[in-house]
Amino acid sequence: MPRPSAETASFIPSPETQSQMRAALGLFATGVTVVTADSVAGPMGITVNSFTSVSMDPPLILWCPAKNSKRHDVFAGASHFALHIMGEAQDDIARGFVQSAEAFDGVEWEANDKGVPLISGCPARFECHIRDRIDAGDHSVIIGHVDRVSVSPSVPRVFMSGAWGAFLHPEDV
Repeated sequence: MPRPSAETASFIPSPETQSQMRAALGLFATGVTVVTADSVAGPMGITVNSFTSVSMDPPLILWCPAKNSKRHDVFAGASHFALHIMGEAQDDIARGFVQSAEAFDGVEWEANDKGVPLISGCPARFECHIRDRIDAGDHSVIIGHVDRVSVSPSVPRVFMSGAWGAFLHPEDV
C-alpha cells in the first residue's frame, strides 16, 4: 500500500511559472559534464547537464546547448566534440567552464587528431563527430556519433536541485 504523502502541487508551464518548472526539472539528478571542441578562437569548453545516451547501435549520445549562450554557435557549428563526464575531484574544472569557454589554464588536457581538447582523468569521455543538429525551442539538440570512449576509475560528480554531490556505488555500500 502506498504511503500517504504531502499534497502534490500542479501548474501549467508558462513564463510566470518558469522558476517552478526549473525547480521541478532540478529534481532529476544528472551527471556533470564538460563538452569541448576546437574553434577558430582556439579550444572551447562548456559545462552542461543536458546529456543522455541515445543509441547503442550506432553509438549515439546527445546534449543540448542553450541558444542564448555565447558559446552556442561554436558548439552547434563544430564538426567534432568530446563530452567528459566529470569526476568528484574535478569540480574546479567544471565550475571554470561554467564561467568561461577558455578555462583551460591549469587543466591537464591534450588535443586529439581532430583538434578537440581532451580533459584527462574523467570517469568517462566520449569523442564524437556530429551526426545531427536539431532546433528545439530555446536549445539545440546536438547528436553525436561516438568514435572513441575512454574510462577511468574516478568517481563521477552528480548534480541535483542546484547542488553538486556524489552517488555511492553499490560496491561501496
